[in-house]
Amino acid sequence: MVTLTRIYTRGGDRGETSLGNGARVPKHHLRVEAYGTVDEANAAVGLARLHTSGDPESDAMLARIQNDLFDLGADLCTPEQADPPYPPLRITDGQVDRLEAEIDAMNAGLSPLKSFILPGGTPAAAHLHMARTVVRRAERLMTHLAEHEAVTPAAIRYANRLSDHLFVLGRRLNGNGAGDVLWVPGGTRR
Repeated sequence: MVTLTRIYTRGGDRGETSLGNGARVPKHHLRVEAYGTVDEANAAVGLARLHTSGDPESDAMLARIQNDLFDLGADLCTPEQADPPYPPLRITDGQVDRLEAEIDAMNAGLSPLKSFILPGGTPAAAHLHMARTVVRRAERLMTHLAEHEAVTPAAIRYANRLSDHLFVLGRRLNGNGAGDVLWVPGGTRR
């Protein structure tokens, strides 16, 4: 368990931060960018949850996702090393499997898409679309990081699946797709 007694440490005042293994890196380091973007995605999911109190099942899924996103941030902030003094928290295949099962269950109740969807509809769906785009950015940063340093493979799969989950959940919260805002190709041309 984490205990925080001081919120500021002044340790980052010169543009560096500590990773989970104690190493100091610039705050603009690709690893920091990746887990910082995961944190941003978590905040976007939190905004969506403001609009899901009437749907306990959706809210419970998003609560689990928020916890997973902290796990993902912990995974990303701790580079792999041989024989670490403490085993680092890593995203697992089970977390990815849970997302897939939830996607399949939600998608079974949706009509097939006949167009791309524009972000919108209900407030919950609109916020989930925003969260989805932030997750996609985090995924891009994670795959870029993986070109230079080890990244847990399940972490990348989790981010990939999460964006799909948020998309499908957004459709579910748009009246099972009835309230989706559809793209009309060329629909605004004159």
